[in-house]
Amino acid sequence: MSVLVVGISHNSAPVSLLERVALDGDGVSKLIEDVAACPHVVEATVISTCNRLEIYTDVDRFHGSVEELSRMLVDRAERATEQMLPHLYVHYDDGAVSHLFQVAAGLDSMAVGEGQILGQTREALRVGQELGTVGPALNVLFQQALRVGKRSRAETDIDRAAPSLVTAALERAERHVGEVAGKRVLVVGAGAMAGLATATVARLGAAEVVVANRSRERADRLAREYAARPVPLSDLQAELGRADLVISCTGSTGVLVTREMVQDARGDGRPLAVIDLALPHDVEPAVGDLPGVFLVGLAALAEELHADSDGAVGDEVAQVRRIVGQEVSAFLNARRQASVTPTVVALRSMATSVVDAEMERLDHRLPGLDDAARAEVLHTVRRVADKLLHEPTVRVKELANETGAISYAAALAELFALDPEAVDAVTRAEGLE
Repeated sequence: MSVLVVGISHNSAPVSLLERVALDGDGVSKLIEDVAACPHVVEATVISTCNRLEIYTDVDRFHGSVEELSRMLVDRAERATEQMLPHLYVHYDDGAVSHLFQVAAGLDSMAVGEGQILGQTREALRVGQELGTVGPALNVLFQQALRVGKRSRAETDIDRAAPSLVTAALERAERHVGEVAGKRVLVVGAGAMAGLATATVARLGAAEVVVANRSRERADRLAREYAARPVPLSDLQAELGRADLVISCTGSTGVLVTREMVQDARGDGRPLAVIDLALPHDVEPAVGDLPGVFLVGLAALAEELHADSDGAVGDEVAQVRRIVGQEVSAFLNARRQASVTPTVVALRSMATSVVDAEMERLDHRLPGLDDAARAEVLHTVRRVADKLLHEPTVRVKELANETGAISYAAALAELFALDPEAVDAVTRAEGLE
């Protein structure tokens, strides 16, 4: 398994550029299929969130794959290559494993430690499985990443100490309109982020929560869960006039809330806080210039969260980093040991074949050998073969845990002149298990 990650995130690019590569569900599926069709890609999936787009692949060639995957992100941004490339990052093999584990644990999130990324990682695995582009390599990697994320949150208070994007944005909005309790809140959207927003404001005691969405069925479903009021998107302007707080987080590719819309809806002079967590943005930036309106966008939120990242969650982050470090080491050690297993199995199969051939030769030379004597000879020859192979096979597994350029499995195969097809056959059989 040679894992390659090519991505772009809030850590490497401004929000304005992230908006250029933002994808909806269909866009994610199309990107995965395009990646899987690349010549050197064996498996593929994509993690897509409001602040990252990362392509995960199992490849049989590094350089050609990096160039191809980078080009796909550049094309989707509709930007010149020289403008995009400085904002892309690449992780390969051990580095890719470490990166995914950090992502799943929340260490690479805009709001460090937030729990939503765990569901987004699970979604990447699910979509890849449904499309048939995730095989044994990425399945094992992502399953382990999910376990790492769960362990990090079970053994530390990182998810309680660190705010979600919604919580962090609400803290900033409350400076303008006061506590959420007793306020009228309008949530635009009905996806995962909108669900988190609706749950949060309901828990904080909002007087009324309204869910506006293009799909009435999804709005109804979310509204029922939190005793909110569903409305069609066509009622958006009317609801803007009643709201104290607006949280918009749809998957729309165009602006939904314009300056003119808010200006026409607000005639009573009451303060309004607008939180835009969508990528691309749902709210026209000029809305924030209107009197009495306070706009919280992803770009400003990212700056504040980055400034706060070394604050109260510092101890929790250190604990999670230790857990991730342990899990990365354990995973890489297990992977290196597994990589030599086919060679060891092929070696023992070869030894068995040699023993069988020699016993057959013995039968021809000593046809009168009785069954008891033959069984004793067979047992002795097998013990000799096992003893001769024991130390090399134990040592090759131990040496596999050591980092370095030497492939001990390849050396073992060369020394014993193992048939490469035999090793490959064992590898394929293990992949089907």
